[in-house]
Amino acid sequence: MSSTPTPFPIGTPGVPWTTADRVAWRASVPKRRSYVDEVVSAIERLASRFEIVSYGALDYGGDGRFPLLLLKSRGWVDGLPIAMVTGGVHGYETSGVHGALRFAERDASTFEGRLNLLIAPCVSPWSYERIQRWNPDAVDPNRSFKPGGAAAEASLLMAYVAPYRGRFLAHLDLHETTDSDESEFRPALAARDGKPFEPGEIPDGFYLVDDAANPQLGFQQAIIRAVEAVTHIAEADDQGRLIGEPLQSRGIVNYDAKPLGLCVALTGARFTTTTEVYPDSPRSTPAQCNEAQATAVRAGFEFALGS
Repeated sequence: MSSTPTPFPIGTPGVPWTTADRVAWRASVPKRRSYVDEVVSAIERLASRFEIVSYGALDYGGDGRFPLLLLKSRGWVDGLPIAMVTGGVHGYETSGVHGALRFAERDASTFEGRLNLLIAPCVSPWSYERIQRWNPDAVDPNRSFKPGGAAAEASLLMAYVAPYRGRFLAHLDLHETTDSDESEFRPALAARDGKPFEPGEIPDGFYLVDDAANPQLGFQQAIIRAVEAVTHIAEADDQGRLIGEPLQSRGIVNYDAKPLGLCVALTGARFTTTTEVYPDSPRSTPAQCNEAQATAVRAGFEFALGS
């Protein structure tokens, strides 16, 4: 599926954004929902079952101060492998946040005594409130999980996770691909960087992005099999591709995660994937999208434990 964007209203065509352009962009994206009401409150309701860890805070001036929270297994056992779930790295990708919370509330107990869990449901709370991809500095957190990355959302989580690296078995990073990628966010990226916008296609359905440097096809396929009972899997385009990448298997493509600074490279886990739900499909509901994310996590962890 594709859409035709209108010219992006900020910046000068062909010229990368100035500081003033970034300020103008930030002013153009109002708050549309509440991180505290929708996310923090849900995390706090799980306090009897998880340790709630504050791994930092983001102070964005007049836009507010945002505590960064994750859920940690209360029954932590040092000898067990660690598994991680991250959501809301792109704040507008709603089912990533609420799918992670659904897994924590309903499914996490299944892994008690088998895995130590770290669940960061909303890595980018400012952009969650504004239903945006970037942080307020017009920086993409999901290109910042690397040394020198410009997003505090990424660097603070990297600092927390660093002592655990080498102990992770699995990590699922929960995302969405939306129609607004074509109508707003990719045009904004082109404008920000002073480049022409090149339209693409939005896959209709769920798919996964494996790490090209550490491909785990059986892991990806196990997740696809589980999720297709919940929602439909994206089919390749006429060139046998999804999001411009060649298909590795049904609903699976590869990205080189570490050089790109993707969140899924955060842990160095053996088994990693980035989920991509398509919430704008007429064949999907918000509840199905949340369920697809939670199902992917559960299936992924089960496969990893059995390998």
